[in-house]
Order: sequence, then C-alpha cells, then structure tokens
Amino acid sequence: MLPTTRRSIPVGVWALGFVSMLMDISSEMIHALLPVYMVAVLGTSALAVGIIEGIAEATASVTKVFSGALSDWLGRRKLLAAAGYGLAALTKPIFPLAASIEWLVAARFIDRIGKGIRGAPRDALVADITPAELRGAAFGLRQSLDTIGAFVGPLLAIGLMWLTAEHFGTVFWIAVIPAFLSVGLLVVAVREPERPKDLRRVRMPLRRDELRRLGSGYWWVVIIATIFTLARFSEAFLILRAQSIGLPLTLVPIVLVLMSLAFSLSAYPVGVLSDRGIGKTTLLAFGLVMLLAADLVLAFSTDLLAVGIGVTLWGLHMGFTQGLLASLVAGAAPAELRGTAFGMFNLVTGIAMLAASVIAGALWDAAGPSGTFLAGAGFAALTLARLVAVRGRLAS
Repeated sequence: MLPTTRRSIPVGVWALGFVSMLMDISSEMIHALLPVYMVAVLGTSALAVGIIEGIAEATASVTKVFSGALSDWLGRRKLLAAAGYGLAALTKPIFPLAASIEWLVAARFIDRIGKGIRGAPRDALVADITPAELRGAAFGLRQSLDTIGAFVGPLLAIGLMWLTAEHFGTVFWIAVIPAFLSVGLLVVAVREPERPKDLRRVRMPLRRDELRRLGSGYWWVVIIATIFTLARFSEAFLILRAQSIGLPLTLVPIVLVLMSLAFSLSAYPVGVLSDRGIGKTTLLAFGLVMLLAADLVLAFSTDLLAVGIGVTLWGLHMGFTQGLLASLVAGAAPAELRGTAFGMFNLVTGIAMLAASVIAGALWDAAGPSGTFLAGAGFAALTLARLVAVRGRLAS
C-alpha cells in the first residue's frame, strides 16, 4: 500500500523534498564538522557552542513568523521560499573564507535567517498542494527526503576529510555546490497553486484577532511542542558526546549520518500510519518514549556502541515527531493563515531551542555529558505526561 500512497503525493511535494535534500547535503557537510572545528581547532567552550547554536536556531525561528505571515498577506509562498534558499546558498562560501570565529558565527546566523525565511512558506505550500487525507504522508515524505540529505552530507564530509587529510576548507568549498543546485531546482520544478477565489483575504496576519482564529487546538500543539523542544537541544551535543567517548575527528560526522538515517527511514512510514487511523498523539507519545530512552542511554554511555544506540534512538524520535507536528499545525490552522501558523509555531519552539541549548551547554561545562542528557530525559518525561493529559484537546 505504501507505493500507492507515494504515487498519490503531488509532484510539488516531491520537488520540495529534493530541494530540501540538496540544501541539507550542503548544510550538513558544514555543520557536521562545525562544532568540533570550533571546540578542537578554535578553542571555544561547549557553553559557547550551545549559545551559538541556540541563538542561530532562535534567529531562524523569529524570521519564520514574519515570513509565514508575509506569505499569507501576499498569497505567495514560492517567492519567499526561493528567497530563503537563495540567501542560505549565498552564505555557504563564507565558511571556507572565514578567518575567525566571528566570521563563522556571522555565516551561521545569516544561513539560519535564510532557513527562517523559507521554512514557514515552504511548509504552508506543502499543505496548500496536498489533499487533507494525505498530509501526514506528504509531510513525512518531505521530511524523509530532507533527512536523506542530512546523512548524505556528513558521509561526504567523512570521505572528503579522509581524502584531504582533514582539510576543513576544502570540504566547506565543495559544500557550496549542492546549495546552488537546490535553488535552481526550486525555481524550475515547483509550481505554486492558484489562490482559491473564495479564500478569505488576510490583511494583517499577526494582529491579535487573526491569531485568535488559529484556535485552541492549534495552541495546544504549540504548548506541547514547546515543552518537547526543551528536551531536544541541538544535535551538536550528540557530536560532542561521541567525541568525549573517543570517536576520531575524521569520523565525527558519522554521528549525524546515523541519526539522520534513523530519522529518514521512520518519518515517511510514520506519516502514512497517521493518515490511516493510528492517532497522531499515540505516535507522538512513542516518539517521546524514544527520546527519553535516548537521553538515558547517552547519559550513561561508556563506549561508542552505546553512543550509537542513543543516537539511533534520537533519530527515531525525530522521525516519530517532526512530520506529525507539522501535520497537526496544518490541520489546525485555517487555510488563509497557514503561513502565520507555521511561523508562530517555529518562533515559540525556536525560543525554547535557544533555552534548551544554553542549558545543555551550561550543564555540560558544569556537570559533564551526563548532566546534560539527564536534564533532557527529565523534560522528555514532563512532555509525555503533559501530552497524555491534554491529548483530547489537540487538533487531529
């Protein structure tokens, strides 16, 4: 039955998935090496990595709320998505040219602004072109293709680090290529549907009366996702955990390969299951259990095998949650406010990601890796308890 579902998914969703995949190949070739480069080469602290990663992701999230609202106001999603992918592509050459940590931080922030510009309009565009009964599968498919890029990128980084004798600059330059291919594919292959004539025109999407129209079901999704985000800090700490156990520098990107492989293999099937009658909240609960298990395993790991198990569980929890949360947002929001809904969702969860990454970095420096991952386990347990308590109020 799965192949039939895949054939039913609109071509535009496939194209957006491959656009995401190419950009992720580029980004993850760089980001798989960046935390170790900053700590091992430039001498920054784990707290600094947490602050930088948290602020970068929060910057993307703040941008998403405005780009999402703007896409509702203009009624144009593709234009903003192309602008966001284009800006991200233009930042890629800064990484190999950077002469100091300040340049790397600036490039990271500008790249995340590009992500922020494209994120909400792209997700709203997926919802616009997909029938409601296929949204779980569509968001799962886009997420799976995106995440294929997230493990192909680190694999390429590993091979290139070996071929170039750990020359970071060469790897960063090669990462520029798929970024520009991504933008070209978006411009050529993605078509935006005509805006329905009977769709209510939104003048000021961020006004209080418009935000009220999002409904209580939507805001409960946001609340659950916010608590959940506190439990899943930046993946940079997975890389640092593997390095702390003794993973060689050249092989450090294998952490993101393993996580992303588990993520990509699970996201689409989970989306299909959610469309076929298995409750989204039930699947979300499974995802939270996996995150709780991942945190506990990583907290007490003493060898690379245990770290690998923890990282795999972390990837599975992403596959069980990220596409479903996007599907819940799409289902809860009125069609004319989908961009705003995704933008607000990402703003709030992005602020939570900033807090989570700063807390994780501070705990790492003060109490070591165990303190960081045990705190994550605590937040995961809290989210699971809250989800069970309010599951009837969530939009389906």
